[in-house]
Amino acid sequence: MMYMEEGISFEAKMGDGSKTNEDFFSKMLNAGKRLLTGESLFLTHFTSKKEGKTHVSFSGAYPGKILPIDMKSINGYLISEKDAFLCAAYGTEIGIEFAKKISTGLFGGEGFILQKIVGDGLVFLNSGGYIHCKELNNETIFVDTGCVVAFESTVNYDIQKAGNLKTMLFGGEGIFLARLSGKGKIWIQSMPFTRLANKVIKSATDIGGAAKGEGSIIGGLGSLFESH
Repeated sequence: MMYMEEGISFEAKMGDGSKTNEDFFSKMLNAGKRLLTGESLFLTHFTSKKEGKTHVSFSGAYPGKILPIDMKSINGYLISEKDAFLCAAYGTEIGIEFAKKISTGLFGGEGFILQKIVGDGLVFLNSGGYIHCKELNNETIFVDTGCVVAFESTVNYDIQKAGNLKTMLFGGEGIFLARLSGKGKIWIQSMPFTRLANKVIKSATDIGGAAKGEGSIIGGLGSLFESH
């Protein structure tokens, strides 16, 4: 939260507000799911106590863009990278979306778990650099795994190797690509936070900075060949 106007109260709660009659054990289970997606055990709920319109302002977790998405326009179901969620309208459910294939989980850069967001209001996501929204119409595109911010549930998501072995190791474009196909919207970022952090670390030679692999469990292998 950056600032809020007079008449707004806020409180940390275990539930996300999507289920009004949720018991304690259900809240604990759903909170555990949020932990797996990189969220906090508690969510802060902001409520206006004032008649008429009032404002509260939020900032992203890192330099970049805040991406607003109207859930009504995408049938109320969105899949995102696990650290993308910033805030949402009351009643939005935040859960986990398991990758359908082991290869997707191992090499997709987000482990076995993606973030599932369900609701009918506005959702705001963290993203880095320039944001491009593309709508697939029974098409297939290939995206750097770290550049995928979110996509509709109607889009199929998979991982495949980026060319032959020489291209994977020396091409400088990573070892794996995300394959997105079908019908629906996808949101792509030009500067993932991990890429930005790697550039900063590589530049910090005076403090012993070292590059760390991005995008997969063996991402550092490609960096090793790029650096020497």
